[in-house]
Amino acid sequence: MTTTRQDAWSQDEDLLLAEVVLRHIRDGGTQLAAFEEVGRKLTRTAAACGFRWNSFVRKQYKTGIEVAKKQRKELRKSGPHEPASASEQLQGDVQAVVHERKTLEQLSMEDIIASLKRYESALSFTDLRGENEALKEKCRALEKEISRLEQERQTLLNSLQGIEQDYKALIEIMERARKMVVLQEDERSRKVKFQLDRSSNLESVQK
Repeated sequence: MTTTRQDAWSQDEDLLLAEVVLRHIRDGGTQLAAFEEVGRKLTRTAAACGFRWNSFVRKQYKTGIEVAKKQRKELRKSGPHEPASASEQLQGDVQAVVHERKTLEQLSMEDIIASLKRYESALSFTDLRGENEALKEKCRALEKEISRLEQERQTLLNSLQGIEQDYKALIEIMERARKMVVLQEDERSRKVKFQLDRSSNLESVQK
């Protein structure tokens, strides 16, 4: 009695499943026959093999499937032919699988490099944008400071002009006051007359 395995699929089992399915596709067989063949070799059910193929393995061998389909079309166009030997079939399956794996590895590496470049570009752009915003903020702060200093300078100039005007007005007032004092003294000196009193002392007499 054949036992049914319940453990997880290994990488070698996935490889065997891919090789058998690709061979059946190339030779014009059905996937069900491929699942049954793999099930017998791995002591698994055909349903389990089909589920594994459709849910996981098939997605990794898209290029290999296309190659197998093209080979099947070419075989049909070439007409009747002798069936390939087991070694030739195995070699073709291995080549298809290897080609698929190389393609996947190359695509994965290219995707990783492209993603890293996009991430680096996005990071550099983010850094530059952040620095640009910081510089703009500094410029706005400097403009505000310059405007404030300009207002203070204008206020000081206005105050200085007011002080100068007040000083000039004060000088003019003092000059007029000095002139008035001189004029009053001259006027008073002209009105005063000096004469000798009885004691022969000099005294002033108003005119």
